[in-house]
Amino acid sequence: MIQKVIKTDEEWRQQLTPEQYRVARGKGTERAFSGEYCEAHEPGLYACVCCGTELFESTTKFESGTGWPSFTEPIAEERVRLERDYSHGMVRIEVLCHVCDAHLGHVFNDGPKPTGMRYCLNSVSLVLKQAEESK
Repeated sequence: MIQKVIKTDEEWRQQLTPEQYRVARGKGTERAFSGEYCEAHEPGLYACVCCGTELFESTTKFESGTGWPSFTEPIAEERVRLERDYSHGMVRIEVLCHVCDAHLGHVFNDGPKPTGMRYCLNSVSLVLKQAEESK
């Protein structure tokens, strides 16, 4: 069973940078091609910037050309939560951390095989744990 992380708005503001807060807690989006992990290729695990839950493996990351880090699948389906997003006049599927409800990005069905999925995420919502850190 997953233990939820629940904090007040003020606690999140104290923990996160203003940009991390704007995106992860406020459902914002970083500018395309501006994120730290857009073109990262280091091995490791991508974790939630808010609670540290490991979400995506670097082996599932691919170059989507969209300007945001993209992955074919999460480490385990129960680590993320998917929710319909009707903001900005579009219908999309939002990707959230299942542990703390941080906004990570969106998922689309135009990714490469084997899953055909593209988890298009904000770098600022993630932290890369290098391979030796994640053991």
